[in-house]
Amino acid sequence: MGFREYNLSAGGSVHIIPRAILRLLLFVFALAVCGLYGTDLSNAHEHGIGANPKWVCSHKAAALVPVVGTRIKFADITLKVYAVVVGGLSAVTSLIYGIPLVKSHFLFAWDAILFILWIAVFGIFGKMYIHEDPEGNADIMRMKNAVWVDLVNAILWLISGIYGALSFRNRSPRSHHTGRATV
Repeated sequence: MGFREYNLSAGGSVHIIPRAILRLLLFVFALAVCGLYGTDLSNAHEHGIGANPKWVCSHKAAALVPVVGTRIKFADITLKVYAVVVGGLSAVTSLIYGIPLVKSHFLFAWDAILFILWIAVFGIFGKMYIHEDPEGNADIMRMKNAVWVDLVNAILWLISGIYGALSFRNRSPRSHHTGRATV
């Protein structure tokens, strides 16, 4: 196996730059979501305001939790913090994937899970804010923008998952050092 084949194999030097750019974008957009949603969480906490009525869980989800005090905690944990948690998971994952020795194409299923989580974030907040008229309210405008950042995150994780699956499928069954051993 020559040097040229090694560099062109899955994960070789040809793939380093696009993969690094993708990981950087994943990290930046995950932090952007944490900042966009975290601003409202911080403001609500500082002013002692309860859950935003738009963020309180639906009647179907509330029916799952019969106690009123628990219902509010359930809404806070599941809907207010959900986007920040998914953003945090994405940021940590993109940092781990950025380590050169980590073979991230083996973890394409985790990329698919993150894609599904981002689609859920987009669906939840998109339903609440896409058709909302901001009427000069900067908070609603920020949330409308955050919805589109959620969609960008979902698309980036989809690209990462597809790239990982293709790299996993096309990887060489031989070792990279001598090309003789089966891996």
